Amino acid sequence: MSTLLPHPDIDQITLPNVLGALGDETRLAIIGFLSRHPDLGMTCNQFSSLGSKTNLTYHVGKLREAGLVNVKVEGTRRRVSLRRDDIDALFPGFLQTVISNAQAMPVVANYDASLSNDVADLPEF
Repeated sequence: MSTLLPHPDIDQITLPNVLGALGDETRLAIIGFLSRHPDLGMTCNQFSSLGSKTNLTYHVGKLREAGLVNVKVEGTRRRVSLRRDDIDALFPGFLQTVISNAQAMPVVANYDASLSNDVADLPEF
């Protein structure tokens, strides 16, 4: 069973909050990683090349609070996915521009795309 953490409703997502959340290189890289896995999202341990668990929890929380990502609790894991439809509805074309730039970042461009999206194959978070 998965649980959805509190997220802003679409009418609570504001451009200043979105821009503030994207103003950090680590959060921008997380967006780049997530854009490569639009269907299933990713778990926090798949971002481990970006920093410590504590640091990643902080950055994913900022993205969630801004309305850029959904975070679902799956046991001891957190599955993170882009709220692409919501952001595209509010700011058409904006997220694609962000993704294009994020995917060009070296840490994202060199990402090992062979990581599994299957929850059963992932180590505990």
